[in-house]
This record gives sequence, structure tokens and C-alpha cells, in this order.
Amino acid sequence: MTAEVAQRPFFPLPFLEPFRALGEWVAQPVGNRLLSCAPLGNGQPVLTLPGFLGSDRSTASIRKYLARKNYDPYPWLLGRNEGPDTSGENGARLDQRIDQVYRKTGQKVALVGWSLGGVMARNAAKRVPEKVSQVITLGSPFDAKQNISSIAKLFEFVSGKNPNDEQFQHILDYNRPPPPPSVPSTAVFTKTDGIVHWSTCVESPGPNTDNIEVALASHTGLGFNAAVLFLIAERLSVPVSDWSPFDRNAQAWRWFTYPSSGHVYGKE
Repeated sequence: MTAEVAQRPFFPLPFLEPFRALGEWVAQPVGNRLLSCAPLGNGQPVLTLPGFLGSDRSTASIRKYLARKNYDPYPWLLGRNEGPDTSGENGARLDQRIDQVYRKTGQKVALVGWSLGGVMARNAAKRVPEKVSQVITLGSPFDAKQNISSIAKLFEFVSGKNPNDEQFQHILDYNRPPPPPSVPSTAVFTKTDGIVHWSTCVESPGPNTDNIEVALASHTGLGFNAAVLFLIAERLSVPVSDWSPFDRNAQAWRWFTYPSSGHVYGKE
């Protein structure tokens, strides 16, 4: 199997994405008991970053839930995410937004990014680590060798970025390394992702990196999947000064909901 094929979502997952995401949205009331079990925060600021073509409306469920769990969530206010240029040249607009929240709250800001938003969140944490407490990515293909997602052509059309040119390859190379050790980075992924291949969404082992697999989730449903929302609140509740990887052995139900965590095979 070639590297390109290995990084494409499995057929027919891309075509089932809308229906699976709808199912996750409809199932939200069923997951309320799970969501109520998540630990409470201490008013920590959290900035949410939408995925490709998403706006702050797409991350509203995440912010609403985090507000209920005593966090202080903020939208990114950069409009629709149409690719790397949305965050400004060298990420300047996103860095300014992080600075706004940092100055308003007087605290480091946790970044929760969905898909492309997660790639942007990790890169922002590399640029301004002194203002970022931790990063949580949801199905974010930061380890892609090429832009070979199931919506690659749409991405090229909207963003104007040619995945075959040298400049875009430099972007992919920059995306790959994790934030510095002072900023814990947790990658949430699902092996049933229909937009990007799961292997492009996991961190290499490091002192402050972690990977958590969510069972049977869709890419476009990650932002309102109850198991994912629980993870976000649980990870945010861990003090950065005493950060530790997710413990899927803490309760029996975690074994079924999160099939794997920590080191992922093939990521050396």
C-alpha cells in the first residue's frame, strides 16, 4: 500500500459522513449523563477554532457545554475558516485574537481546534507558547504528507493553495512538529473518520503529547459528539503544572468509548 493510499479515508466513509454526523447530533440527549460526569473547570479561558469552511456557529456546542462546566469559552471571531490565510499572514490575526483573550482574562488560553482549526491551534502554540496553556485537536491532519483528504479538491478551490507546489509542502512540514513541551497537546481522533485518514491526526510520543481514539465517530460530528465533549472537559481540567495523559482505565466504560490512548502504533 502506498503512502498516498494509506492516508486516504477508507471507502465508503466519506459518503456516509453527513448521515453519521446527523446521528451523533440526534444522540446528544443520550449522552447527557456522560457529559454530566465530566469534571468542572475553574473558569479557565478556552478559545475554539472551527474546521475548514466552518465558522463560530459550528463550535457553538463546544462553547455552550464548556460554559456549563465552569470554563470561560471564546469564539475565534475570524469568520469562516477558508484555509491558512484566514488566520492572517504567518498567523498574525489568530495570534492577536489569542492575545486579546490572554489580556482580558490574565490567564494563558487553552486552544480547542476542530480539523483545520486544530492544525492552526498547534501552530499558534508554537508561535506564542507563553500565552497558551494547552492544545486539544479534533480530527486535525497536522501529520499529513500531502493534502489527500476526501475534500482536497474543494480545499484547493477555496483556499487557492496548490497541494503540489513547494510552498504548500513547506506548510505541511511546519504543521508536523508538536508545540513546545511547555504546552501539552492532546490529539483526539477516530479511525472511522471520513474526511481525513486517522493516521495523519495523531501526535508522535513526547513528554506532553497524548492521543485519544474515539470509537465510531464521524469527522463532521466531532464537535457535538458526547464522548468528544467529555474528553475536552476532562483534559482541560488537568492542571498544566501536573499534566498527565488520559487514563482510559479509570472507569470500565472508557474501554469501549475510547479504544486506544497514548502511544499509537506506527508513530515513533
